[in-house]
Amino acid sequence: MLVQPNEICVIQRGMWFSIDVFEETRGYILEVYGVHFELPDLGPIGANGLANPRDFLIPVAWYEDRQVPGGYTVINKYQGKLFAAKQLVSPFNVVAWHGNYTPYKYNLENFMVINSVAFDHADPSIFTVLTAKSVRPGVAIADFVIFPPRWGVADKTFRPPYYHRNCMSEFMGLIRGHYEAKQGGFLPGGGSLHSAMTPHGPDADCFEKASKAKLAPERIADGTMAFMFESSLNLAVTKWGLKTSNCLDENYYKCWEPLKSHFTPNSRKPAEFN
Repeated sequence: MLVQPNEICVIQRGMWFSIDVFEETRGYILEVYGVHFELPDLGPIGANGLANPRDFLIPVAWYEDRQVPGGYTVINKYQGKLFAAKQLVSPFNVVAWHGNYTPYKYNLENFMVINSVAFDHADPSIFTVLTAKSVRPGVAIADFVIFPPRWGVADKTFRPPYYHRNCMSEFMGLIRGHYEAKQGGFLPGGGSLHSAMTPHGPDADCFEKASKAKLAPERIADGTMAFMFESSLNLAVTKWGLKTSNCLDENYYKCWEPLKSHFTPNSRKPAEFN
C-alpha cells in the first residue's frame, strides 16, 4: 500500500506491518485502544458528504513466501511495552482471509467540505474524517478532523476559527502550507496541544486581519492541510517532547498577548442585532 503526502492510512489492531520510506520522511501517528475508527454519523447531511466510503482504498491480496539470512524480527506491543521475537519465515505468509478486516488509505483531497453559506460557524464536527466512538454519544475517544481548502462566504461573521474552550483535548498538526489561525511559527511537521478546558483561538495578527477584512466570498486555506486529533481523554506530553527534542516553543502563549478587549456594550442598539 503506497501512502503518499496528504494521504492517511489506518492499520487495524493486531495486523503485522512493515514500513519503508524512500527519503527523509515525517508523519503523525495516532493510536487508539478498544474501538475502531469509523465514518461519523451524517445526520441531516444525508447519504453523501464529508469522507465518502467510495474514496477509501484497500490493498489487493498479497503474500510473501521466503526466508532471509538472520530471519525476521517481529515487534509486538503489550501493555505499553515493546517485545521482539525472531522467526525464520516471513510474517506476511498468509495467503488469504475471510471478511473485510483490512488496512485502508484515504486521500484527504477527496474530502467533501460542508460549510456555512449564510452566517456564523457550523459546529467543527463538519470537518470530521474518522471517529473512534466512546460509550457516551457525541463524545469520542478520538476524532480525526481536517481543515482543507474551501470557500468562506459567511456574512456578519468572524470567519477564522472562533475563540473557545471545551471538554476535549486538541492536538493540531500541519501537513503542508500555513494554518489560517496562526500564519507564523506553526510549520509543517509541528504540533500544538490545547488540553481540555484551555481557552485558545486565532493569534493577534489573524484577529486583526480578519476583523478588518471585507466579507466577500474568498478561498480559505488554499495549498494548506491542517488537521486535529481530538480526544475526550487527557493527553500527556513525553519527556522527549518537552525536553529532549529541544523543539518546544516556550513563547507560544505570547501570540495572544497583543489581543485587546473590544467589548463595547453601549455602542449598539439591541434592535440592530436582528
